[in-house]
Amino acid sequence: MVVVLKIPIAMLLGIVYWAWKSVPEEEGAGDDGRNERPSLPLKPRGRGPHGDPKPNPPARIRAGSAREPISRD
Repeated sequence: MVVVLKIPIAMLLGIVYWAWKSVPEEEGAGDDGRNERPSLPLKPRGRGPHGDPKPNPPARIRAGSAREPISRD
């Protein structure tokens, strides 16, 4: 059983060795050092412990049905 469990580990080590020894791709002729992927927009930063307080929630509105009008006493 120990030998059977060592087979996947040996295969993994072989793949890592193969990837390490492989020839790296040549860089493109027009490469100016920028990433291929466009940058993502930054997320808004949090308010922090001393920031502005959170805004108040909107006012609650009571919804009435068409059959029964809401009495305003």
